[in-house]
Amino acid sequence: MKQIVTFGEVMLRLKSPQNERFFQSPCLEATFGGGEANVAVSLNLLGDKAGFVTALPKNAIGESAISELRRHGVDTSKIVRTKEGRVGIYFLETGANQRPSKVVYDREGAAIALAKPGDFNWKELFSDVDWFHITGITPALSQSAADCALPAVQTAREMGITVSIDLNYRKKLWNYGKQAPEVMRRLAAFADLVVANEEDIQKCLGIEADVDVTKGELSDSVYEQLANKVRSQFPSISRVAITLRESISADRNGWRAVLLGKDGFHSSPRYAIDDIVDRVGGGDSFSAGIIYGLRHMEEADALRFAVAASCLKHSIIGDFNLTTRDEVEALMKGDGSGRVQR
Repeated sequence: MKQIVTFGEVMLRLKSPQNERFFQSPCLEATFGGGEANVAVSLNLLGDKAGFVTALPKNAIGESAISELRRHGVDTSKIVRTKEGRVGIYFLETGANQRPSKVVYDREGAAIALAKPGDFNWKELFSDVDWFHITGITPALSQSAADCALPAVQTAREMGITVSIDLNYRKKLWNYGKQAPEVMRRLAAFADLVVANEEDIQKCLGIEADVDVTKGELSDSVYEQLANKVRSQFPSISRVAITLRESISADRNGWRAVLLGKDGFHSSPRYAIDDIVDRVGGGDSFSAGIIYGLRHMEEADALRFAVAASCLKHSIIGDFNLTTRDEVEALMKGDGSGRVQR
């Protein structure tokens, strides 16, 4: 198979230790992460070849981010190095019980937010590629970033490359004058696969379910209708995956997903995740899992694989899902006891 390429921002992540409040103790744990970077790392660990496109400054922090991606097998040869801009930062305070987690962004002036469409030669970058992935986070960064995203999906579509978009609505980022649907509907017109939760579909595409999906457990038919609405408005989209998270507390979630695919509607098993270690990157691990699954499996199995992969991510500290295909398949077969493997 050819390479998968993702496009977006990689950030420095500064997290308070364990479940401490910000600066409760005078230290922060430093790692790297970011939607599309997380997907690229996960895909490589699962066994596919993935490359990452972004813009990073020519300094030690930018170089450290690249080194971390390379450590997990990501092809970083397509990354543009710049003289201006910086590496974006986000601060994470992990919640517990009824106290939610908290994220504070410090990413204004990041190199990717300042990048121009001419900085990326997409025909050249896609020369050995058969799948392209982007999220709604990247075009939310700035008008310039949105202007880079549109020719990326257009060129990919023209070249016959499969395009997946994780809508990934981030209210705190859409502040440069454009509303999310104005940008995201243009991008979705070139997608083959859309990944989202119900809020993403509403906020990014302006499409609502026929009932209030925030009230209680609903039948799968509601989500099938919502997915069909997306597909009816965007003829290019052949698959819609909707993730369904039940947030009981910061530590306890129910997790499953549904997929309206080319061969019908599929629903995954539900996982009860009772002791969440780190849920950041959970959606990205689902995106990586569904991309990997659709490249190697039937649709129903691909959905089950993606949900299991994402379930395991909740047990791993950091943005990256450091999980292998064998581990995901073991969970799919029912080996979720947590017993020591000797």
